[in-house]
Amino acid sequence: MRPRWSMGLAVALFTSVLFGSENLVEFSDESLRSRYQTLITELRCPKCQNQNLADSNAPISKDLREEIQRMLEQKMSDREIKYHLTSRYSEFILYRPDVNKTTYLLWGSPFAILLIGLLAALRLNRRNKIDVGSLDKTVIDQESRIAELLKSGEDDK
Repeated sequence: MRPRWSMGLAVALFTSVLFGSENLVEFSDESLRSRYQTLITELRCPKCQNQNLADSNAPISKDLREEIQRMLEQKMSDREIKYHLTSRYSEFILYRPDVNKTTYLLWGSPFAILLIGLLAALRLNRRNKIDVGSLDKTVIDQESRIAELLKSGEDDK
């Protein structure tokens, strides 16, 4: 019984190693590997939408990884590769799109929301100060009126 159990464990361990292997990309120059890794993590899979090319198993991601490898081997710059892919797949493929006339709202909206929030907080703060001041004046007026009424009530007796 014991040899079967150990044999089953060995088979399970070795098959998991086989399934865990990754497709390695070969380059003519090893400096291209770091650029390749950077590009496939910065570019989005057109099909998966929430995964980068490195994490996606979609067939189009595999094709794009091969295309990026080919363009790197052709000595294209990262900017040229991104331009080529955005002209083909639109700026959606970029996780961090450039700031231009079509994306200024995307990049500017956090600052606009922050500015609106600060202005609203300042306005509420000023309104609360004014309300407290008017309440203090009202309280003082009421106290003086009560004192006058009490005085006039004592004078009547």
